[in-house]
Amino acid sequence: MLVCPVSLCVALRQTGDLMGTPHNGSNVTSNYTNQFVQPPWRIALWSVAYSSVLAVAVFGNLIVIWIILAHKRMRTVTNYFLLNLAFSDASMAAFNTLINFIYAAHGDWYFGEPYCKFHNFFPVTSVFASIYSMTAIAVDRYMAIIHPLKPRLSAKVTMGVIVSIWSLAVVLAFPLCYFSTTLARPHRTICYVAWPRMADDPVMYHIIVTALVYVLPLVVMGITYAIVGVTLWGGEIPGDSSDNYHGQLRAKRKVVKMMIIVVVTFALCWLPYHVYFIATGLNKRLKKWKYIQQVYLTVLWLAMSSTMYNPIIYCCLNSRFRAGFKRVFRWCPFIKVSSYDELELRSIRLQQTRQSSMYTLTRMDTTMVVVYDPAEGNDGAGGRKHSLSARKRSYVTSRQPEISASNDTSARTQNGVAPKAEIEEFS
Repeated sequence: MLVCPVSLCVALRQTGDLMGTPHNGSNVTSNYTNQFVQPPWRIALWSVAYSSVLAVAVFGNLIVIWIILAHKRMRTVTNYFLLNLAFSDASMAAFNTLINFIYAAHGDWYFGEPYCKFHNFFPVTSVFASIYSMTAIAVDRYMAIIHPLKPRLSAKVTMGVIVSIWSLAVVLAFPLCYFSTTLARPHRTICYVAWPRMADDPVMYHIIVTALVYVLPLVVMGITYAIVGVTLWGGEIPGDSSDNYHGQLRAKRKVVKMMIIVVVTFALCWLPYHVYFIATGLNKRLKKWKYIQQVYLTVLWLAMSSTMYNPIIYCCLNSRFRAGFKRVFRWCPFIKVSSYDELELRSIRLQQTRQSSMYTLTRMDTTMVVVYDPAEGNDGAGGRKHSLSARKRSYVTSRQPEISASNDTSARTQNGVAPKAEIEEFS
């Protein structure tokens, strides 16, 4: 997240000039020793580790973006926030992961002052957008499960929330862009943030960012998911009293479980990074430690790796995302796309029973069931169609997953057994 201060610390350590020390050209030249030069084999190992994160994060999140945008059925409120999360993760992986590694490993900035400003500015912006997208999902799940009768966010309101998240992220990260600059040193160039008070400002800024981009959203998500978890696993869902209650409960549990895993993964990946910065800011002697560069590279890799886990989690825990990944990798000989996988991403499903014509139309999270019963007679060229809600045979809902059912006599299969209600996961 806060990449600039780390790059500055590593580079200044490598020149023997600590943060806050007055710059004296003759002293720098005479004291110039690069005690953090790594052997080629270690650089090769770190290169493989960081390149793996880059590849998995970029391609995985691009696939998630394609799955949501290319399929109308995936365009839900939750998935719009997942789309924003995937975009921010893919962007940070593409623009910062490899650059961070090159600069941390070599201590030399090769990319010019404009990219130095962007390089320090964008990680905070991206992480802010990521974690507050997860916070928005937590609040949305809370409203959908605890207060199901209240109106959900519309597409326009959802886009407005996403724009607001990015706007606040830009405001928070703007000081990094404003104060970032490059400094020529003997044999190298440094990209760093030239704070007005170099001794105090970096630590204070990082404490503020840690509170706003880590502690606060995690507290909000912890409270909301705790309430949702108690409701889903320890009680009854308010407003749900249909025959398909248990199926809906399982579907909601799956979505909440997936998002809790996403949040916990993010928190664990970024915790060592924040601890590292606060510790080295409060105890500057740690920056002179012999192995501090390896500690930083490890902490940075763990933080950057948070961008690659979400697509894996979606694929493992959500059948619709899994069907989308199968379609992308169907060229692989060991990936088989079943007919069920093809149906998972379709926006409309049609099912017909034996004695009555019943069609279930699903778009987004809204379900409408219409029955044509030949036994009620013909009226002109076609029979009469009745809404199941009008005849109290079923119901129409805007919050529940697709239900495929029929009345007690006319919707039986050939062996005389009524079909089971089918509950879909909603994202």
